[in-house]
Amino acid sequence: MRTNLKSSLSLFLCGLCSIAFAQQTKKALTVEDILNLKTISEVQISPDGKWVAYTVSEMDMKKDKSLTRIYSIPMKGGEPIAITGKDYSGSQPRWSPDNKYLSFLARKKEDDKAQVWISNRMGGDAEVLTKIPQGTSSHEWAPVGNKLLLVLTDPKPEELTADKEDDKKAKPFVIDRRQFKQDYVGYLDRYRKHLYTLVPGDSIPTQLTYGDYDDSDPVWSPDGKNIAFVSNRTKDPDGNSNTDIWVVDADNPYKDKKLTQVTTNPNSDNSPAWSPDGKHIAHVTITDGTILWYATQHLAIAASTGGETEVLSKTLDRNISKPKFSKDGKSIYFLLEESGTSILASVNTDGEKLERVIKGDISINDYDFHEGSFTVLMGKANRTDNLYTFQKNQLKELTHIDDDVLSGIKNPIVEKINYKSADGTPIQGFIVKPIDFDPAKKYPTVLWIHGGPTSQYDFSFNSTAQLYAASGYLVLLINPRGSTGYGQDFCKAIYADWGKLDYQDVMAGVDYSIAKGYTDPDKLAVGGWSYGGILTNYVITKTNRFKAALSGASEALFRANYGHDHYQLTWEQELGLPWENAAAWERISPYNDVAKITTPTLWMGGSDDWNVPILNSEQMYLGMKRLGRETQLVVYPDEYHGIKRPSFLKDRMERYLDWLKKYVNVINESKT
Repeated sequence: MRTNLKSSLSLFLCGLCSIAFAQQTKKALTVEDILNLKTISEVQISPDGKWVAYTVSEMDMKKDKSLTRIYSIPMKGGEPIAITGKDYSGSQPRWSPDNKYLSFLARKKEDDKAQVWISNRMGGDAEVLTKIPQGTSSHEWAPVGNKLLLVLTDPKPEELTADKEDDKKAKPFVIDRRQFKQDYVGYLDRYRKHLYTLVPGDSIPTQLTYGDYDDSDPVWSPDGKNIAFVSNRTKDPDGNSNTDIWVVDADNPYKDKKLTQVTTNPNSDNSPAWSPDGKHIAHVTITDGTILWYATQHLAIAASTGGETEVLSKTLDRNISKPKFSKDGKSIYFLLEESGTSILASVNTDGEKLERVIKGDISINDYDFHEGSFTVLMGKANRTDNLYTFQKNQLKELTHIDDDVLSGIKNPIVEKINYKSADGTPIQGFIVKPIDFDPAKKYPTVLWIHGGPTSQYDFSFNSTAQLYAASGYLVLLINPRGSTGYGQDFCKAIYADWGKLDYQDVMAGVDYSIAKGYTDPDKLAVGGWSYGGILTNYVITKTNRFKAALSGASEALFRANYGHDHYQLTWEQELGLPWENAAAWERISPYNDVAKITTPTLWMGGSDDWNVPILNSEQMYLGMKRLGRETQLVVYPDEYHGIKRPSFLKDRMERYLDWLKKYVNVINESKT
């Protein structure tokens, strides 16, 4: 007995030593580690329920670009099979109805237009399925038969000629639309996106929709006879946000065909999903269009032949997305955004019996299901997104993307926090503590603000916060008013009044962390991208408490953006016309307070950003430079609102760290 006890004790001590050694051998996350992380998306379960297709994107630093490959993996687990190779990117994996093939969109050469390709589900060489002169935007297989649904942009004359050099010749932009710009796209014209069908083997697709409107989000009816889609078919589509759900006959090729209008809500309706019997269409709806993107996205249902729409989530007051009917048609699944989480929920078709199906400290970004089995794309605070199966109330990890990178990395402690703002409003957020956190020390702290403003921080892997934590900083990820996940009133609180209540909320978060003893009040930094940069601008024009600021893709003099960015409609709806209501625009423009900035500030953005144009950063930079303040401007050429070139992503992260190191001085020992 004594011998066994000694053996057990020895094994126990050996185990403790092994754990301690493992912790000691792990290292801090680096910029290079982040560049090696991969991204999963586009979950698609096969018709027989035995396989899951998905995409994996990764960065190729040598070629300085990203590559997206398509994989499939058995639902029961096992090794993934690569469907596409390493010499081109693929997207939109779709299973053929007979379960034998995977189709996808790809451009195999740099100058090619995207086409539909098809490959055996077990891998092998892919064959091109379409040869559309102008290329293909998206595709879906009919649930029965052998037919493809395509979304195509109207062809330009030069795209229909045999001379391909014609396509490359520079031509003047002739503009007559009110909405005439779009980030990542460029100047907008009258060549619209419409629906087509194509039988594989045929060379010419059959056009189903027409007119000076864009059609999107098409979905086949279960019997393959009709297609639901989203379109704004009002007299002035550029002057409102009134997208509706429509249905078109998939077999009627005539131009004068009559469409069935399913929804008549004067606001936005989108994301249609058919019931199994084809009699109803679930969708996402906005019921209060007067408050724009601050309005709650509700779940609704309507007869597929048109008629009255019933809102199923009136009392929920949280954003929903990606609705799908259950197999028996009695309930609808959807993603639910609430209080720093994104979960899978369901509700009966009469609006009763709301159930949170997969919940917890998680962030679900996509899902699919077959029979009683779900596959979800899910992330956690210290784990990047992976595929999980959910059967009999049990989650099982299916993929292990990034294990090769993260298994040897030290994880920071991520703590969800609750506190009250200056006016007593409850606020939530997250504190990401530095690796090897010592509660006896006070740490230099970065207030890192999310974009939107209508978005939220949740339990997903935040690579920027992780990098800061690995570099010795405590990171505050706050969901101030204007954020989603906390109801419409919370979200719309900053309507036409940016930089006031949201400023109070993030500053209260800083004070909360100081009061907890986590933060060194003399070593504060603030930053963010997009609205995160905009709120950063408000922060540094209202206080000098911060030693460094990082303002990415932010706005400054708002009236200068009207007609220059792509927000003409929402600007008008929120602030009025700039020449009629100039005071409202100027009151919230941070540029007017640029002389108050004393915080050393790094300004950044993409040269071709038409979401939040680089003009704003240039103005703020020049203002600070003229005033003799510490500042720098970094412009990434040929980049839009989101920086994509791997070498630029690397450069941005390194500049973040260098700026913080220079002005916050993290090298000094944290206060005890």
